[in-house]
Amino acid sequence: MRQLKQNDSFVTTNGVFRPKVVEGLAALGLVIVAAAFCVPAVAVARPSELAPRVVEGARPGAARQAQGTRTEPVARRRNVEHLPEPDVRDEPYGPHERNRFDLWMADGEGPRPLLVFIHGGGFRGGDKGNVDAALLKGCLEAGISYAALNYRLSHQAIYPAPMHDCARAIQHIRQNAGKWSIDPARIAATGGSAGAGISLWLAFHDDMANPDAEGPVARQSTRLSCVIARNAQSTYDPRVIEKIIPGNAYQESALIQLFGLPADWDWDRDEVDAQTDALIRDASPINHLTKGDAPVFVFHLEHQNTRGNIHHSNFGRYLEKAMDA
Repeated sequence: MRQLKQNDSFVTTNGVFRPKVVEGLAALGLVIVAAAFCVPAVAVARPSELAPRVVEGARPGAARQAQGTRTEPVARRRNVEHLPEPDVRDEPYGPHERNRFDLWMADGEGPRPLLVFIHGGGFRGGDKGNVDAALLKGCLEAGISYAALNYRLSHQAIYPAPMHDCARAIQHIRQNAGKWSIDPARIAATGGSAGAGISLWLAFHDDMANPDAEGPVARQSTRLSCVIARNAQSTYDPRVIEKIIPGNAYQESALIQLFGLPADWDWDRDEVDAQTDALIRDASPINHLTKGDAPVFVFHLEHQNTRGNIHHSNFGRYLEKAMDA
């Protein structure tokens, strides 16, 4: 094993630190990765070393899920039934009714690292209750506290509201870290689809802390220690998506709604004005990537690699090239 450096995603089988797309890693693998990313003197196993640990001791069906044969909705419905009660429920971090999060506090001496779950749903659906019980319980057993948050959806507020809400949640958690025994220097994020994209956006975006703010929360950092992203979109620019994803994924209606465009918008027909162009460019996580950013672990499920699929693994390969540049 090797120590992880900043702006690396994870190790390849030859031990070189570089971004890579992994297809079909089980949710239990995230537990191991999250634990590795969040401890001091971070060490990360190679994928060849990691996979047996994911399967070993896993619940029945976990190995099949790791290969991408179990659909996410089925797994989610099954896991939600067995969630432990959070220590903090519906903690408000902002004025909107969806500015709430739940928190599970891990046992252990001293402040604990924290993994923040950001739900998916195309920015227009989803809920903090859609957590994976295996991931949650695995984190708690590893001494990692766990939070799950809601944010405003695109029919309530267009971009940048979802990203800014999640950034504010991170700041609120840091401001109250002492109360909840959280190590403010070890906060990571994870999610799928839109939640993965928000996580990447937070990992790459400049720190949004405002040292001159009147309120103490806004003075807190928004930076993350690491990110674990499933089926992430590294860009939300349909003009780029058209080039890297086969089919018509660039016409995804969720993106049209995210940017506040008319429902009948057509990227081939309609012209983007300067204001919308600026929103699109700013929304894409890859456009904020710089050296020294948090490490990221990105993987895509193999069955998503179809024409027109907004979760295609080419998003990961596109990010890989940028991180290798």
